[in-house]
Amino acid sequence: MIRISLQLEPSDFGARVRQPGQQFLKTNPNPTNKDFRNKCYWTRCLGQLRSAYNCICAYSACWIPTQGSVDHFWPKSLRPDLAYEWSNFRLASEKLNNYKQESTSVVDPMTVQAGWFAIDFHSFYIVPGAGLSNRLKHLIRTTINTLRLNSDDSFVNLRFEITKDFAKGDVSFEYLKRRYPFIAAELERQSLSDAIKTTFR
Repeated sequence: MIRISLQLEPSDFGARVRQPGQQFLKTNPNPTNKDFRNKCYWTRCLGQLRSAYNCICAYSACWIPTQGSVDHFWPKSLRPDLAYEWSNFRLASEKLNNYKQESTSVVDPMTVQAGWFAIDFHSFYIVPGAGLSNRLKHLIRTTINTLRLNSDDSFVNLRFEITKDFAKGDVSFEYLKRRYPFIAAELERQSLSDAIKTTFR
């Protein structure tokens, strides 16, 4: 996971998402997930969310080749007032959105600092960075476990395969930075951009 910056909301966001959402909340201020089911106006901005965040999942920092989904960082069941707010939306793969569900114990990609999450390029597991407080290490481990970033083999295999493609020269470092920025940042931070190439000879 790497830090992302809040992008400007689209000019038509208020009319298409916020206003109809607020009208719904006026008549139903404490909606259940079932109530929200037919009032999911946030889906109207999914294409704009993909464009604003370059199709990169906020939680895996990997390119989403499919449509992806709108994650509410603060769950709409707990904060209905934020259900239709652009600032609460995170672009996420559908799988990671399903894993996160309504957890409030996941690090917000908009607050994460460089070095909080690291990649072990021997196992391709994500681990807490070095020199962190015990409280922060616990939060990062909770995030990793909640999102199944290591226990879901598809995530581990993706990190391995993309790194291998780079090491073998099949993709450029610029490609990594555009589509897999966390992998690129970790190779750079650990000074492995050249050394990793010997691993796959």
